Amino acid sequence: MKIYTNTNSAFPSQVVDDATKASEEYGLQVSRAIEQEWFNYGRTSGNRYLTNWNNFNRLRLYARGEQSPQKYKDELSINGDLSYLNLDWTPVPILSKFVDIVANGISQKTYDVRAHAQDPESLKKRTNYASGLAFDMLAQSQIQEAMETTGINIAESNVPTADLPRTKDELQLHMQLSYKQSIEIAEEEAINTILKTNKFDLTRKRLNYDLTTIGIGAVKTSFNPTEGIVVDYVDPAYMVYSYTEDPNFEDIYYVGEVKAITIPELKKQFPDISEDELYRIQQMPGNRQYIQGWGNYDTNTVQVLYFEYKTYMDQVFKIKQGENGLEKAIQKDSSFNPPKNDNFEKVSRTIEVLYTGAKIVGTDMMLEWKLSNDMTRPIADTTRVQMNYNIVAPRMYKGRIDSIVSKCISFADMIQLTHLKLQQVLSRVVPDGVFLDVDGLAEVDLGNGTNYNAAEALNMYFQTGSIVGRSLNQDGEMNRAKVPIQELATSSGQGKIQSLIQTYQYYLQMIRDVTGLNEAVDGSKPDSNALVGLQKIAANASNVATRHIKDASLYLTVKTCENISLRIVDCLNFPLTENALKNSISTYNVETLKEISNLNLYDFGIYLEVEPDEEEKAQLEQNIQVSLQNGGIDLEDAIDIRQIKNLKLANELLKLKRTRKQEKIQQQQLANIQAQAQANSESAEKSAMFEVQKQQALTETMVNLEQAKSQFELQRMQTEAEIKRQLLAEAFQYDMQLAQLKAQSDLNKFQEQENRKDERTKIQASQQSELIDQRKNNSLPKDFESNTMFEGLSELGM
Repeated sequence: MKIYTNTNSAFPSQVVDDATKASEEYGLQVSRAIEQEWFNYGRTSGNRYLTNWNNFNRLRLYARGEQSPQKYKDELSINGDLSYLNLDWTPVPILSKFVDIVANGISQKTYDVRAHAQDPESLKKRTNYASGLAFDMLAQSQIQEAMETTGINIAESNVPTADLPRTKDELQLHMQLSYKQSIEIAEEEAINTILKTNKFDLTRKRLNYDLTTIGIGAVKTSFNPTEGIVVDYVDPAYMVYSYTEDPNFEDIYYVGEVKAITIPELKKQFPDISEDELYRIQQMPGNRQYIQGWGNYDTNTVQVLYFEYKTYMDQVFKIKQGENGLEKAIQKDSSFNPPKNDNFEKVSRTIEVLYTGAKIVGTDMMLEWKLSNDMTRPIADTTRVQMNYNIVAPRMYKGRIDSIVSKCISFADMIQLTHLKLQQVLSRVVPDGVFLDVDGLAEVDLGNGTNYNAAEALNMYFQTGSIVGRSLNQDGEMNRAKVPIQELATSSGQGKIQSLIQTYQYYLQMIRDVTGLNEAVDGSKPDSNALVGLQKIAANASNVATRHIKDASLYLTVKTCENISLRIVDCLNFPLTENALKNSISTYNVETLKEISNLNLYDFGIYLEVEPDEEEKAQLEQNIQVSLQNGGIDLEDAIDIRQIKNLKLANELLKLKRTRKQEKIQQQQLANIQAQAQANSESAEKSAMFEVQKQQALTETMVNLEQAKSQFELQRMQTEAEIKRQLLAEAFQYDMQLAQLKAQSDLNKFQEQENRKDERTKIQASQQSELIDQRKNNSLPKDFESNTMFEGLSELGM
């Protein structure tokens, strides 16, 4: 079969029919073109694969502090002679700290996977919910009135009245924070379950390390009926891909990787290979032609190139109209070209497709070439196809990839050379010595019979620090060596050491300046006098300098989640993977199982809700603390706000909580005023009532008192009247008695008078008679007084 190639290209022409593209010869020509572009049929200077591998390997060794010391030996040797150098050639792992700071700092950033259903049915549900909520918001008073009047709740949502939004902005915030469809929850849990099953956290750490070290990261998402959705780490050093200038590699048309696998694993992956083919593969010298000798590789493995090739195909349908007027679509191949007919017509469209292939590197033996069975297509545009590989190189220009480590290699080399020079200087540092003048020791007598020689003088000096000398010799002349021992002060290379240390610090600072990782981030030199805010600003500046690496890591994560979301449909098509997925999700939420079977009917937008930076969290926390201190929010509100990772939504919720709290406070104040007014009214009313009751009591008391007084007066009067009556009666009795006594007395007196009068009359008559008798008889005169006295005494009993 003759397959034409493109102009000035080894790749076969894509303007061929689908049957030609599906042929093994077409796939072999594609694999040859990839090998020619990357391997160049040999390990020459133009080998793109070897150049990439060596470059990435060099960067990784520098990042680990394990680079080859040969370049330093060449720098310090003289014509290759190192016999006079006794140095420790172990590289200083200066870049390891900076790489770990960036990679670990990105890895500790937490995120939540969010799924947003964007198909028409989900949008309709969301719109209906928002409309119902808006209706309840605007007709709140009417709903309450109807509820009180008829007892029927005409609200269209289940949101409590106290939690209903008040404004349009609050409605939007409620939709973003509180509204979540069950299908979205099911999608999120399915994605999180698959990520956890594939240990994506560990894969993401490797991706972050690659992005920091070599400036590129790659991950592959695939599906097989046995394991389900598989997320694999891809080493960029073993990757091949078409030329691109896009940092996200979205315009590549082929991509693949070289893997070293054993013969048993090869037989397991491709069971159709015969024993003879396996024997030939094992004996072929080309299977290790490009890899052997580049590192510690197992020579018992086979180098296999796995690749994907993007092309297009025509989807042709025969639209046939039945007798009942219904139309039936029947798929045909691209060669279908019937004559015009009234009963049917030809309809076609062009779509992208992926072919997957596998080939033994360095040979013409194709292990696989077929149309991919698990292509992922965005539901919004089913004509497009997505690669299984997600690749990103945030600092790529014209195909050249830049990284933090690549920018620091020259400075790391200078630091290593400075370290070696410092070893040289330190190895030649000698201690301070002494000068001994032997002539000054002569003619010195210690007085104990001991000879004062050089050994004795040094022992005395080193043990006691004292020396013995003579200022005059025996001839009496001045002794020039009167101090026989003198210290020899040497520079000991202090100036060189300080210069080398300054050079070391200079290149270390150059690394900080180039990478943007200052002392505030690595904590190597915290300034005790620096304000905390300034240190945070400096740390934030370093975060800004490495933000492109964090964004690249999040891009790979969200693209992986998007591929997983599209491949969930494949899981549902196989009972084994469907049950495994349901069993995994059921451990989290049984309710979502009802929605799992319908995931293929929905279209989701996947995004990540990333935890805010420390500076952003500090600003939010400051706002929360100010609101708590001012009483603007409650502790429960602060807990809810801290759980929101979206800083914008958190601040919006904070403003909403503050507004609601202020309204609540105002309502409480109004209620307090009303309660106080009512209490004052009730108090005034009670006071008035109490006053009335008091007056009534006083009046009643006065009345009772007056009545009592009247009663007392009446009783007094009655008593007084009774007493008077009794007194009068007694007086009357007394008067009567007196009157009686007086009358009796008067009567007695009268009687006495009458009796006396009678007596006098009798006496007078008697005297008259006597007188008469005297006169008649002419008797002597009588003394009537003595007779009368004797008569009176006789009457008294005397």
